[in-house]
Amino acid sequence: MSLHGDVTRALRTLGVAVAPEALDAALSAAEKESLSHLGFLHRLLAGPAEARLRRALERRVREAKFRELTTLEGFDWEFNAKGVDRRTIEQLATCDFVRRHGNVILVGQSGLGKSRVLQAVGHAACVQGYRARYATSAKLLQEFTAALADGTSTRVIAEYARFDLLLIDEFGFDRLEREAHAQASTLYYRLLDARTGRRSTALATNIDFAAWGDYLGDPPLATAFLDRLVDGAVILKLTGRSYRAHRARPVAETGKTDPA
Repeated sequence: MSLHGDVTRALRTLGVAVAPEALDAALSAAEKESLSHLGFLHRLLAGPAEARLRRALERRVREAKFRELTTLEGFDWEFNAKGVDRRTIEQLATCDFVRRHGNVILVGQSGLGKSRVLQAVGHAACVQGYRARYATSAKLLQEFTAALADGTSTRVIAEYARFDLLLIDEFGFDRLEREAHAQASTLYYRLLDARTGRRSTALATNIDFAAWGDYLGDPPLATAFLDRLVDGAVILKLTGRSYRAHRARPVAETGKTDPA
């Protein structure tokens, strides 16, 4: 057996994806460029390592189930400069709060960019190696209600509890949620109780804290839920004009025909 074959098999055993021809290319480069031992190893392993990291990131992003894949790059900070705290949002994207198992609450009316910020922070977490999951409040409630019906609620809550960062969007967005899911407050409390102090939760809402009890339909339990969520959390209130309304096409004036 040749030493070349032994090395190729050893790399395969270790799970390092280096083809024989890649090994040959690295050996040739080492000889031509008089590479050091470390230089040779870097030439041989850097490509496979980068490919593995890229695949792992792609897997985490798929698992996160973002509604849209977005970052803070290109965010219009000037549009609501007085009502959107750029410094705090960019600090959130460092994911230091995830490392500390802290929580984040984004509060503000629709159209201010809460969903984009939430998902951008989630994507940043994926880039940094954390496992994230994005879901709207309505989606969570649908899943939990179905799980209660078939007796799998403990398993479903345990599944959501294991993510390093859980991103809950549109909390309180639809008043029908409470009517359709009578046990919403209990489900949310069980989920948050399973995550508190162990994992991070980021939540975006368009209702003030005072209205959470009414929204969830159980003021005492909603208070307990809120207390756990806000304890040591970063609470960021966004104000200003709606991005969506600003981008919307103006309604045609009366008596004029829309050329489209």
